[in-house]
Amino acid sequence: MTGVSHEVDLLIVGAGPTGLFAAYYAGFRGMSVALVDALPEPGGQVTAMYPEKMIFDVAGFPEVRGRDLVAALVEQADQYAPRYLLGEHAVELSDVDGGLLVGVGDESVRAGAVLVTAGIGEFSPRPLPVGGDWVGRGVVHFIPELSIHSGRDVVVVGGGDSAFDWALALHPVARSVALVHRRSRFRAHPGLVSKVEDLGVPLITPAEVVEIRGDDSGVREVEIEVGGSERRVLPAQTVVAALGFTADLGPIEEWGLELDKRAILVDTTMRTNRPRVYAAGDVAAYPGKVKLIATGFGEAATAVNNIAVELNPEAHLFPGHSSNLT
Repeated sequence: MTGVSHEVDLLIVGAGPTGLFAAYYAGFRGMSVALVDALPEPGGQVTAMYPEKMIFDVAGFPEVRGRDLVAALVEQADQYAPRYLLGEHAVELSDVDGGLLVGVGDESVRAGAVLVTAGIGEFSPRPLPVGGDWVGRGVVHFIPELSIHSGRDVVVVGGGDSAFDWALALHPVARSVALVHRRSRFRAHPGLVSKVEDLGVPLITPAEVVEIRGDDSGVREVEIEVGGSERRVLPAQTVVAALGFTADLGPIEEWGLELDKRAILVDTTMRTNRPRVYAAGDVAAYPGKVKLIATGFGEAATAVNNIAVELNPEAHLFPGHSSNLT
C-alpha cells in the first residue's frame, strides 16, 4: 500500500443501490465520501445482471427499470460530489490515528469510518465450457446495454430466471433469440417461462453448446447437441452465458469481521465488531433480516446517522427531515 491517496470522512465499499443511497445520505449529513467497487460502473448487481428488468418493490415506484433506478440514485448522490473509485478492490484494512486506512488497488484511502455495502459480495459468472476463447468477442455474461445487440441473432444458454429475463428483454431488439438448456425442466419461475414461450422464442432442450465458431470479427454460429445425439447449428453473433455465478467477500473476509457465511454480523446501529466499520444491505446480517433493496435503503440511513455521531459526538443522531431544509 502506498501513501494516502484520498482522505474522506466515509469510505463506502460497494456502489450498488444501498451504497449509492448511503453516499447521498452521508453527503446530506455533511460528510465527504468515496465509493469503491470492483465493477467499472455504479449499480452493483442491478447494473451487472438485470439493468433492463422491472423492479416492483421500491417504495414510491409502481415499477422501475433497474437501469433507471441506478441512474436516479447516482443523480441523487451526485448532489454532494462523492468520489468514485470504480474497477478497484478494497483490500487491506488497518487502524490509524482517528480513523482507518484502506488499500484500494495501488492507492490507499484514509477514512473516518467504513461502510460495507457489498451486496452478495464480489461475484464471478460461471463460464460456458466451450466459450472461453470467445468471451468479449460475442460470448457475454451480462448485458448492460440492449441496443448493442440490435439486429443480431442471440443464443441464450441457461435455465434460470436470468436466462429467461435476457430472452424476454432481447426479443424485441434482436433479429432472433433462442434459448438452450441442458435439462428439459427449468429453474426459472413458471410465469416467466410462459411469457417467453408466448413470444415464440425457441426453447431447445435437453441441449448443450458443443462448439462456437466465428472469425476475427467475433462469433458467427454455435453448434448444439440435442438429446445427446442430434447436432444442430444456430446462427449467433451473441451468446449469453446465463449459467449463474459464484460470490464471495474477497479481501473483506480478512478484515477480522464477525461473519455468518458470506454476511457480516451487525447490531441495531449497523455496527460490526470492528470499531468504525459498519455494514448495510444484503451483506449485513442480524436476526429477522429481510434482503430487499428497500431494507438496504433504511439500513444505509441508520448506519450513516450513527457514523455521523461516532465521527462527531456533538452531532445529533436524528438530523431532522430533509423536507424542512427547503
